[in-house]
Amino acid sequence: MELVYPMFVMIVLTSVVGLMTAYVRIKSAYSGESDPRYFKLMSNEYKVSDKAVKFGRNFNNLFEVPMLFYAACVSALALNIENQLLLILAWVFVVFRLVHTAIHLSYNHPFHRFFAFIASFFCALGMWVTIVFLI
Repeated sequence: MELVYPMFVMIVLTSVVGLMTAYVRIKSAYSGESDPRYFKLMSNEYKVSDKAVKFGRNFNNLFEVPMLFYAACVSALALNIENQLLLILAWVFVVFRLVHTAIHLSYNHPFHRFFAFIASFFCALGMWVTIVFLI
């Protein structure tokens, strides 16, 4: 049952980034930094601020590899698997996703961001390996 807590933190992170993305997009459209038509189809045909793109991409990232994390957590809960390694991997995954988001939305160094991404990916993979060995 403890896997619910790291999942909740990921949901809070996703919600906060989603709200920030909406704010940045609206602000950039009203200020003229972005052409509002860009947001219809997300077409590069129109001007868009780097900040709006960056926030949008980070929000999208939170629906990619984290899906493996959510699926692993839900699978473990459904299979009634309670394992300390699984819980540790889940929390480490969350920490690396928080780091990934912090890097992406601030100084955005690609190598640093990639390290956080790949570390979180291996945590999710480790969760799945753990689940497979425990069933």
